[in-house]
Amino acid sequence: MALKAHCKDTHIVGISDREGDIYDAFMAQRLEGVDWLVRAAWNRRVEHDEQYLWQTVLGTPVLGETDLLVPASANTRKPARIARLALRCTRVRLQAPRHRVAEKLPAIEVFAIHALEIGAGDGSDGSEPLEWLLLSSVPTHTCEQALERLAWYARRWTIESWHRVLKSGCRVEARQFGSYDRFVRATALFGVISWRILYATLVGRLDGDLSCETLLQPLEWRALYCRANGTAKPPDMPPTLAQVVRWIAQLGGYLNRKHDHPPGPTAMWRGFLALHECTEMYRIFRQNECACICG
Repeated sequence: MALKAHCKDTHIVGISDREGDIYDAFMAQRLEGVDWLVRAAWNRRVEHDEQYLWQTVLGTPVLGETDLLVPASANTRKPARIARLALRCTRVRLQAPRHRVAEKLPAIEVFAIHALEIGAGDGSDGSEPLEWLLLSSVPTHTCEQALERLAWYARRWTIESWHRVLKSGCRVEARQFGSYDRFVRATALFGVISWRILYATLVGRLDGDLSCETLLQPLEWRALYCRANGTAKPPDMPPTLAQVVRWIAQLGGYLNRKHDHPPGPTAMWRGFLALHECTEMYRIFRQNECACICG
């Protein structure tokens, strides 16, 4: 509600994983332009002939299909693959939970979006077919709209990575702010820092040939170059973004072995902490040169 007051022209959609499948959240009043999207956790009762949510959705026709790249898993050693998903969407009326009958809660109309992997096998190899059942307050009637809702849900992983940097890297929950105003100001600052770390992690993978000055100040990349290469003389031309991201990650413990995945946010935030110290020392020992660079 408060966010909408500051972003009047923005459509706000709150996205949640299965822990957000809460009936009270579905009933909560919303301002116009404020919606929600939740991955279903419970096979809730519905006001349809099939009686239950999953059976109702699976009883609707397939609207279309889409391909999804499933990345390789380091834990299970499964290679990357392309999954073919069948898409369905329909309007459903959820019934209130049985244990809350005495409260006489109203039924709620929501839109269900279902994606199920086609031809995934019988699970004998230990793998399960991909399946998502999403519930949303946003009207969803077509295959294109269903694909858009799935794309919204997929952004949750990036958002969670940002939260992890904010909580574990910046340790925002461990700070002793003393007052609410201090908490708000500090969280705003840490939010920007977390964004920069996540931005560096992602853009280094997408377009590593860019100049590193899209991410670092001249003083920063010169200090980083000298630290990473054991030299006192940085080059005249800035290195690429891919190079500096790798060096920052190595400062944070990334091993850069041949078959390692690209560095993640954890290595990057640790690397940025080390880079800050390197930059300060570089500035102190080369004050005259740094004055020229910054000027």
